[in-house]
Amino acid sequence: MAADAIQRAIETVFRMERPRLVASLARMIRDVDQAEELAQEALLAALAEWPGSGVPRSPVAWLTAVAKRRAIDKMRREQMLERKHADMARELGEEQEGFGERMEAALDDEIGDELLALIFTACHPVIPSDARVALTLRLVGGLTTQEIARAFLSSEPTVAQRIVRAKKAIGKAGLAFEVPRGAERTRRLNSVLEVVYLIFNEGYAATAGDALVRPVLCAEAQRLGRILAGLLPDEPEVFGLLALMELQASRLTARAGPNGAFVPITEQNRARWDQLLVRRGLQALARAEALGGADGPYALQAALAACHARALRADDTDWPRIADLYDRLKEVAPSPIVDLNRAVAYGMAFGPEAGLQLVEEVAGEALLRNYPPLPAVRGDLLFRAGRRSEARPHFEAAARLTRNTREALFLLTRAQACEA
Repeated sequence: MAADAIQRAIETVFRMERPRLVASLARMIRDVDQAEELAQEALLAALAEWPGSGVPRSPVAWLTAVAKRRAIDKMRREQMLERKHADMARELGEEQEGFGERMEAALDDEIGDELLALIFTACHPVIPSDARVALTLRLVGGLTTQEIARAFLSSEPTVAQRIVRAKKAIGKAGLAFEVPRGAERTRRLNSVLEVVYLIFNEGYAATAGDALVRPVLCAEAQRLGRILAGLLPDEPEVFGLLALMELQASRLTARAGPNGAFVPITEQNRARWDQLLVRRGLQALARAEALGGADGPYALQAALAACHARALRADDTDWPRIADLYDRLKEVAPSPIVDLNRAVAYGMAFGPEAGLQLVEEVAGEALLRNYPPLPAVRGDLLFRAGRRSEARPHFEAAARLTRNTREALFLLTRAQACEA
């Protein structure tokens, strides 16, 4: 294999497996910063060795083994091993002799999925709510501070500070990287669901770059959602979130055309929707509703997605029901973004002027300032109302605001169509 191909393979493997590697190391040494540093050292070792020896049969296992060995070496060098032995041996019921080897084996014990353990740790109550989500998106989703800032509609320095504070809080509290049980797990569940949802959302609609979607992030969020559903079979909102992700993911391949251009849901080829994911999503939604969670925020959003999934053609979409579901969602989880999406639904159900009226009611919200969908929605409603000369500057404004190349091209195309 050529050197450049090997380097691309290394970078791809590391990008995909970095969250699991960090999670494993963090649980081993209980220090998030050091876990990230050790993961980076493993990458550098691969970049130095693989071009000469070739990509190993199991690259993930190779990276993990290197990182673990360096972790143990670092602990010895810093004279931390004795204290770590005592702390971890008590938890594992082990003697100190031969601890290094058994510590590695313990990483695969019955406590549960390491990534899920990392998320629950990052969502501990000692960490401020906004910092919990930011830290987990950084560690598990591998998102940049810029991408997280966009998800939060916040500034990059603010998000960076949240992540630093969260890491310090974990270190100061000496938290164990494990999935909590009982009441403690229930207490942290809302934060965990929010984190998984935001990871999925970044995959479904990439904040920046040339790719419209990031399927790996969506798949990771779905995987975590399924693990949560297995851990918490009686929690309706777990199934509500899982239903939402499965239904949304069913449309991933249809969201982009052959040239990568964005395709809105009303124009998508529904034959390309993944019917297995549709069935999974509808089953999860039925489970959430059977558990009494029909009015939960995630279950309501899943019900919205189900309206699209059940429509064989775009013209069959039950927009009045979607508008009604948004009315309910506005009561349960009020936010300017829900209000903006509700305006879209009203515009489809009752005409563009009805939607425009609702847009004007929320246009002054601070959270929507510099939010690309606001001018995009305005432009679309004006376009459908026949007010094309008014629509064009809104499409152009939305194109300037977005950091995603595909979205920008789509919006500029809509702007040009206003002159047709």
